[in-house]
Amino acid sequence: MNGLITPFTSNPFMMQALVAGILVSIACAVAGTFVIMRGMAFIGDALAHGVLPGIALAFLLGFPGIIGAAIGAVVMIGGVTVITQRSRLSSDTAIGLLFIGMLALGVVIVSRSNSFSGDLTSILFGEIMGIGISAIWIQLAATIVIGITAFICARPFLLLSFDPEQAQVAGFSQKIYHNIMLFMIATTIIVSFQTVGTLLVFGLLIAPAGAGALLARRIRGMMAWAALFGIVSVYTGLLLSYYFNLATGASIILVTTIIFFIVFTIQNAHSRRNNAQGEAAHE
Repeated sequence: MNGLITPFTSNPFMMQALVAGILVSIACAVAGTFVIMRGMAFIGDALAHGVLPGIALAFLLGFPGIIGAAIGAVVMIGGVTVITQRSRLSSDTAIGLLFIGMLALGVVIVSRSNSFSGDLTSILFGEIMGIGISAIWIQLAATIVIGITAFICARPFLLLSFDPEQAQVAGFSQKIYHNIMLFMIATTIIVSFQTVGTLLVFGLLIAPAGAGALLARRIRGMMAWAALFGIVSVYTGLLLSYYFNLATGASIILVTTIIFFIVFTIQNAHSRRNNAQGEAAHE
């Protein structure tokens, strides 16, 4: 039992990583639930990768990476909005174009630097074991803002997810609340990249929320399950990396993916059993 607790109580870096990971899990649970409900996984993935050029430029110019990530997200969302509104192209096409363009720009920026290898690793895979107190406070503030936004906008977000036309009839602007949701997702990605990196944040955004969607029918239940699965993944991933010298961020995402498939397998087996019992009772 001590082996499950001692790594955190005896190592301040592990404890700070755990706290940061818990906050990221909660933020991703809230935002990820709406990503799953609205089928916005593609835009989530595009944002997670589309912030790369902004972060790369920030590092090269000596600015905090979070500022570059914010600029990259604004450019991404703004570009998608402009293309969608001023052309006949669908939002998926616009997202795909900006996604690949921003990713390519990020790679070009990185390739122009001779001393970017260390920074690139931290951008892609995060620095959860080197997370500082200031970053934790930023993550806490962002998580609170994300939670408040989801609470205030819960009804229009739900209507947008299930019946966008009904949202308009109820007096909620589809455009405004869609953009609010996009910025909530973007905020989650921007503040979380410092912990798990741009490549891995998408895993925490999707896998726990996906598993929660399999277990719960109400939005609060989905978020609660997603937060729980995310926290368990962070805790387990940190222990695995501590004892087996594994990449921490990748270990966390691997655990959360395994949890999803465990839940999926159990739910699938349960559904088959119920269907079989129902058919037998009908006969």
